Amino acid sequence: MEKQALPVFFICLGILALDFYIIRGVRFGLRKWKFSHKKAFGYIYWSLSVIVSLGVFISIFARTGLSFRAAFMLVFFLLTVSKLLFIPFILVDDLRRLIIWLKAKANSNIPAEEKPSLPAISRSDFITKAGLLAGSVPIAGMVYGTVSGVYDYRVKHQKLYLPNLPKAFDGIKLGQISDIHSGSFYNKKAVAGGVEMLMREKPDFIFFTGDLVNAMANEMNNYQDIFSKVKAPLGVFSSLGNHDYGDYIKDWSSDNAKQKNFDDILATHKNMGWDLLRNENRRLKVGGEEIGILGVENWGSISRFGQRGRLDLATKDTDDLAVKLLLSHDPSHWRAKVLPEYPQIDAMFSGHTHGMQFGIRTENFQWSPIKYIYPEWAGLYREGKQQLYVNVGYGFLGYPGRLGIYPEITIFELKASADPSLSINS
Repeated sequence: MEKQALPVFFICLGILALDFYIIRGVRFGLRKWKFSHKKAFGYIYWSLSVIVSLGVFISIFARTGLSFRAAFMLVFFLLTVSKLLFIPFILVDDLRRLIIWLKAKANSNIPAEEKPSLPAISRSDFITKAGLLAGSVPIAGMVYGTVSGVYDYRVKHQKLYLPNLPKAFDGIKLGQISDIHSGSFYNKKAVAGGVEMLMREKPDFIFFTGDLVNAMANEMNNYQDIFSKVKAPLGVFSSLGNHDYGDYIKDWSSDNAKQKNFDDILATHKNMGWDLLRNENRRLKVGGEEIGILGVENWGSISRFGQRGRLDLATKDTDDLAVKLLLSHDPSHWRAKVLPEYPQIDAMFSGHTHGMQFGIRTENFQWSPIKYIYPEWAGLYREGKQQLYVNVGYGFLGYPGRLGIYPEITIFELKASADPSLSINS
């Protein structure tokens, strides 16, 4: 991560350098607004640019929490895109005025009465205002994402090919949700609607891959009844995420208070009928055949909050199982530990990234700034015979919206064959 700090630092400096040019154009476009020409306007503009740029640099260099990092990257990205959209309009106007000035210079000897008159409507005014309008599009998009995207649940269907899958499991349906973050919700009816969408898919078993709350167990008080409806014939299996341990709260009254909060979170999983896997495994039986369901506590190579996952315990006594499916909240666990040390794990299921709640995701293309922090950030990945699926989350954190990366309900169809044409994210 530290290797990225230097190029990011120079990018931030470059954007700040452009600000000297941009603020002049902004002031010209808003010249009828008296406040835009006051010192206070300049102080606000420069403070915002410097704080956001420093925030991005510090979050990468200091390895801060994901929510802090993602929030600053999102704001930095949107502001940068706005500025880059505005700059061409300023350049066009400056070039236009330079040409006019050069013509005026060339015609300086022509009598005044013979010089062409200027148009009544200022082209500079039109061009600059058009630039301001174009630059406002990313900000408007963020507002739109807040209003409409945050509860726009999408069901994503994904075939999961597992060559060693027992025949009894061929065609079985697995559902996955992740990152509920109940403390962020403000529309109980919309949340319930997403659960109904999941249940209409009739999955045979379900995975929840961590972050039930933002920090406090009581965040689930108004939502436990809703998520208790997440049921499946073969069971609901869950794991813990980095937010479930209470580490994001610094001022616990005592260690006992923090432990009580954690115990209440564990109890919530139990009360909802979810089988919480804490560095352990279960044998899932269908038609006399078995596969392994493994679950570990949170482990991340990027996040600074804890590496509690124990794959040695989760894989214990599973050598006889033909297929092993792992629940591990943080996708960085896959490349750091699963791939090099546990080739017997066929597929891992994660969440954590939220897809940064901002980006582009279509059938054949996806991009988000979060990819520069997490190489595996959304969808299906494969290396050799092992696979990883990253769900972009059911809830939201920090930015109260989603733009282009919508809340996800994943439905897998397990297939007992290999498909050479399988599309894997890069």
